[in-house]
Amino acid sequence: MRSALGLMLASVVAAIVIAGVWFWTSSPRADAAPPQTTAAAKADPLPAAAAKQAARDDVETTAALSKRADAAQATAPAAAPAPAPAPVTAAPRCANPDALGISRTVVVDTTGGPGFGFLQYKQYDFLTDKEVVLTFDDGPWPTTPAVLKALADECTKAVFFPIGLHTTYHPDILRQVAAAGHTIGAHTWSHAHLASKKLTEQQAKDEIEKGFSAVKLALGANPAPFFRFPALAHTPATTAYLGTRNIAMFSVDVDSNDFKSKSSDEVTNNVMTKLDKEHKGIILMHDLQKHTAQALPTLLRKLKAGGYKVVWMKAKTQIETLPEYDAMMAKTEKPIATGRPIGNVVQTIAD
Repeated sequence: MRSALGLMLASVVAAIVIAGVWFWTSSPRADAAPPQTTAAAKADPLPAAAAKQAARDDVETTAALSKRADAAQATAPAAAPAPAPAPVTAAPRCANPDALGISRTVVVDTTGGPGFGFLQYKQYDFLTDKEVVLTFDDGPWPTTPAVLKALADECTKAVFFPIGLHTTYHPDILRQVAAAGHTIGAHTWSHAHLASKKLTEQQAKDEIEKGFSAVKLALGANPAPFFRFPALAHTPATTAYLGTRNIAMFSVDVDSNDFKSKSSDEVTNNVMTKLDKEHKGIILMHDLQKHTAQALPTLLRKLKAGGYKVVWMKAKTQIETLPEYDAMMAKTEKPIATGRPIGNVVQTIAD
């Protein structure tokens, strides 16, 4: 009997203990410790299709943290966002929606002194039908700004061959040509006829080099290794010399004969008549000529109406002028008045 009573008492005590444990563990307590976390199981590999999708370029990565950063994430301040890339400055847009513009730009490797213009040099026929190159000789001159304005109004570019002596008269105007983004070569120092029997080979060389150094002095930078002979008069010796200096020679396909023309209409008609025959080519004009400056707005519109397109020629590298000629030109430099450019002081408003 005592055994039965003891067994019953033990059962009651066990039941009380079990109930207490259940109550203790199942009831929430304010002083209970937070549950311990465990590392998540490693994710199963993505299926091939899903992995390919995740690797797409258009999936944006919003954060990339190292293990050390993960551990300090709760206490460390948020990382500053990466600086935005500098905005890319767009090229100035043409204000004229119907401008002649530039159809393409070509870069010329002048190694060995290549020649362009089929009147004399027939090796490089790089222009296609209805393509033209605009070129101007003999500047800079007070008429040059009007030429620059006509080109700017049509959002197009040209190659200028200035005379060295003229750059000492109007260096500010030549800098306007450079500021407008045109290509600038050279056209001798004094417009000497380099095929003249009165000139020695050394004198011809001096004319070429002094011309380039004078342009450099005016610009403060080396010009393009582009050269045009005055009156297109070359000799085997001068062409060979330009080859040793890696200077490209320019002749012509269409001569405007503007230096003979008596009016702007005559300049325009000369160019368009010859283009109708040649269908393409390097056009020779002179920014020195008053009638050319007057004709250019109309001529550029006629080129556009005729389906012609402008090709702009640039040099792969600039010329390295010779130090002895740079020094020579520095001695001949004329004092340049500071202040406003000449075009801002004296302007022709009626003719």
